Amino acid sequence: MRQQLVRLPSLLKMAAPGFTPGAFVFLLCINSVANYPSGKVTQSCHGMIPEHGHRPQADPVHHITVSQVTFRPGDQVEVTLSGPPFKGFLLEARNAEDLSGVPVGSFTLIDSQVSQLLTCEDIQGSAVSHTSSSKKTEIKVYWNAPSSAPNHIQFLVTVVEKYKIYWVKIPSQIISQPDALPFTTLKATVSPLSTPTPVSRLTKLFSASDCGKKKFCIRSPLSCDPEKEQACVFLSFTKHEHSVMVEMSGPREGYLSFAFSHDQWMGNDDAYLCINEGQTVHVQPAHFSGRSHPVMDSRDPLEAVAWRLADGVMQCSFRRNITLPGVKNRFDLNTSYYIFLADGTANDGQIYKHSQQPLITYEKHNVTDYPKNIGGSRSSLLLKVHGALMFVAWMTTVSIGVLIARFFRSVWSKAFFLGEAAWFQVHRLLMLTTSVLTCIAFIMPFIYRGGWSWHAGYHPYLGSFRPPLHDPRRQMFNWTHWSVGTAARIIAVAAMFLGMDLPGLNLPHPWKTYAMIGFVTWHIGTEIVLEIHAYRLSRKVEILDDDRIQILQSLTVAEAEGHAFKKMVLAIYVCGNVTFLIIFLSAINHV
Repeated sequence: MRQQLVRLPSLLKMAAPGFTPGAFVFLLCINSVANYPSGKVTQSCHGMIPEHGHRPQADPVHHITVSQVTFRPGDQVEVTLSGPPFKGFLLEARNAEDLSGVPVGSFTLIDSQVSQLLTCEDIQGSAVSHTSSSKKTEIKVYWNAPSSAPNHIQFLVTVVEKYKIYWVKIPSQIISQPDALPFTTLKATVSPLSTPTPVSRLTKLFSASDCGKKKFCIRSPLSCDPEKEQACVFLSFTKHEHSVMVEMSGPREGYLSFAFSHDQWMGNDDAYLCINEGQTVHVQPAHFSGRSHPVMDSRDPLEAVAWRLADGVMQCSFRRNITLPGVKNRFDLNTSYYIFLADGTANDGQIYKHSQQPLITYEKHNVTDYPKNIGGSRSSLLLKVHGALMFVAWMTTVSIGVLIARFFRSVWSKAFFLGEAAWFQVHRLLMLTTSVLTCIAFIMPFIYRGGWSWHAGYHPYLGSFRPPLHDPRRQMFNWTHWSVGTAARIIAVAAMFLGMDLPGLNLPHPWKTYAMIGFVTWHIGTEIVLEIHAYRLSRKVEILDDDRIQILQSLTVAEAEGHAFKKMVLAIYVCGNVTFLIIFLSAINHV
């Protein structure tokens, strides 16, 4: 969870060349047959076990049949997988005398629409898997016997019906070479699975009363109490002699997760998830390998696992030793880490990327040290400043500068500085301010990410000479200036709409969209009012044009009235812009 706790999709971290302090993005798509609808599951070739965090089913309901029971090197044997509808599978041929060994031979596809070849153990075409998650009832392929084939071959297949329901290493009958000695069937073809960790039910809600006294607590909001507030996301650590008791609480739907990380970016983190599976809660340790979905690990290091679902709240707890020598992917808890805290949606036990940035602690903490009561942030300071400067530039200085250039030339036409008209001086100052603020803001995401971000959608792409007055090129300049300026404003508005949805800024939904729509409507409405006023003023002058005696006096009066009206509209517009700006800056400051 580097600042992005999806880190754990959960805990997940936001990723910037890593994650974001607001990148917890803890969400996990597990490396597994089911989690890979494309069937690219070479990481599961050896053990043939999907990393779903659930135990496989015991009694197979699918079958493997072969077209012949004897074979010679160079033969093609038709292999058929059939049974109730399933989504994914992984098929291999193994030496029947060493089922834990490498795949033997290669396969030839019969229907490339539903099956594909994989390269396992550096043997091209040594396994077959699905091409999509569409339901299937039968798969047919040919197995090509190699010249160095062992005497006895057995086909093994892992079948995934859905995320939580799968069977591992379903065996076929054994086929043998004609001159081979009779084969004695092994008693087991699948390695025994570890005994599941006992799970119990919690009888009461967690409390924040001991936070900072006996418990090391992380809460969002900082002062919330899981005993009283359903929306409180709560994580606590209570040290005992050689172990730590962990409590996690939050909204009932989906999953909760947290992770320990050496930095504020997602990757190589020790994560833990509580997943709502409808009527029960699944507690699962996991780890991140790079910026990807979490990989589920064995629950063996966890003890005293318990959970509770009631009153719109999901809670789970477990105990683990402070140090776990020899246990892969688990960190020692007597060291300081950044901590990611995230929540998201889940369906049928499968978790999805969290919709908001994970909460990440401001600094590293040792949860076995003195009890503390701390918070964190879902957004990076650099991203906050980036957003604030862009709002100031494109909601205030540029919009006011455009109105002055369009409607205030006659109001402030007198020379003010260096012989230039006052309206132009103000316009130029505002536009230069916009340019400076934009340049400064533009650099900040690159500093934050350490380079270009490929995970921020279209926002980065959208976000990524003046002739004399009577010069013949002036007309071309005017149109070019207007076109470029208008295009820049349109792109800026589009970029702001897209940028407000980025997890790193974490603005509240849906008011941010309504507020932005309100600002755009406010600006367009002001321009329409001034356009109508300018049109009516020009019509008034045209009507008076036939009466040369009245024109000077009437035009002067009309201009005076027009200037007063424009100044009033500008004052109201500036006040409105400042109001919108304060709203957005307040929102950015509080995330």
